[in-house]
Amino acid sequence: MTDTFDTTTTPERSPATVEQLEQEGDIAADYLEGLLDISDVDGDLAMDVRGDRAYVSVEAEDAASLRLLSDPDTVQALQELTRIAVQTKTGRFSRLILDVGGSRDTRQRELETLVDRAIERLDEGASQASLPAMSSYERKLIHDIVADRGLVSESYGEGSDRHTVIRRG
Repeated sequence: MTDTFDTTTTPERSPATVEQLEQEGDIAADYLEGLLDISDVDGDLAMDVRGDRAYVSVEAEDAASLRLLSDPDTVQALQELTRIAVQTKTGRFSRLILDVGGSRDTRQRELETLVDRAIERLDEGASQASLPAMSSYERKLIHDIVADRGLVSESYGEGSDRHTVIRRG
């Protein structure tokens, strides 16, 4: 009997085990390796489990070879395609994170700057500061940065309009 994935049902959302997350990383790496081969891009893949997520990174000795792929919008699109590939193979919802050429560290620094600018608006008398809409992963990073700075943040909106609002506690 062949296992099939019924696309009419919602993928399972129970917490994944470390073994399942490692399996997600392996599936993701195979998928990404195929994409890199098709696009004739040299890159080394590394897999890790961080918290409750599989984390896959693509690195290259020649950083210029990953320049186009490390654009934040491109990384987000590749991550979504990779998640779909993982979900199709496992039948489970995936919260996989993809990093290409250090793009996640770069984005972390950008988000820290964004939060610092929002705090400046609060220091100038604003009662709250709204940030642009972003992915759930980025909102989580924002919440962590804001908490580290001793402030409060909440997410508002639906779907692609979901954004974070920062205020004093």
